[in-house]
Amino acid sequence: MSRKCQITNKTGLSGNRVSHANNKSRHVQKVNIVKKRIYLPELKRYVKVKMSAKGLKILDRKGAYRVLKAQGLI
Repeated sequence: MSRKCQITNKTGLSGNRVSHANNKSRHVQKVNIVKKRIYLPELKRYVKVKMSAKGLKILDRKGAYRVLKAQGLI
């Protein structure tokens, strides 16, 4: 599976590391992905989700059931 947030659809970034001598080498910034088990009282069951730290904040703010239903994860 790819390192992609199921809530925000965030993926990694790529670019260059630049040294003091202006030498460039490729560099990949990975997303802060966390696997969480979320309990949904509306469905009376747990759901496993791979999400970023930002996605976790969105779940807290908007509510897990509403966000997961909008993303088609339940």
